Amino acid sequence: MNNAKPKENIETIMPILAIVLLLFIGIPLVEIYVLIEVGNAIGALTTVFAVVFTAVLGVTLIRIQGFSTLQKAQIIMNQGGVPALEMFEGIMLLFAAICLLIPGFFTDTLGFLLLIPPLRHFLAAQLIGNSVFKSRFHQQQGDYLEGEYENITPEQQHLRNQDHSERQTGNIIEGQLDENKN
Repeated sequence: MNNAKPKENIETIMPILAIVLLLFIGIPLVEIYVLIEVGNAIGALTTVFAVVFTAVLGVTLIRIQGFSTLQKAQIIMNQGGVPALEMFEGIMLLFAAICLLIPGFFTDTLGFLLLIPPLRHFLAAQLIGNSVFKSRFHQQQGDYLEGEYENITPEQQHLRNQDHSERQTGNIIEGQLDENKN
């Protein structure tokens, strides 16, 4: 029995689990600490009011910016473009909303930072510039082809080239294979 593959999977998953565990434990601890310190400085009732106020203000701002981002995306789609930047900004607005609804000042700060349009635009552009997203959201001018593709290794390509029986011959007419013509 080959035990190397499950071990490799565990080794790749463990750092991710450690980060998630750190976030689930670390963020609430930071929030509790900050809430206690702010409560000591300005009072418990004022602290509760401030947390509720930041949540209401944040959700209001997210609603306004969300509609604006949606309108920009619709304009780009109507022009035949791909609203990749607006999609990422929308995801960041969703994350900001979650941060603002979590009680606490640390997550509120993260949420309000994502409400700054130039910062959000910069972060979205950086994500799109990442090689993982570049190929999926590359905009092309002019005519385009729509289709599916499959990533294969050079070894798989070599095996497919050797096996001529898998190849179909014919002419492609309007996107369908016409097997009657050779």
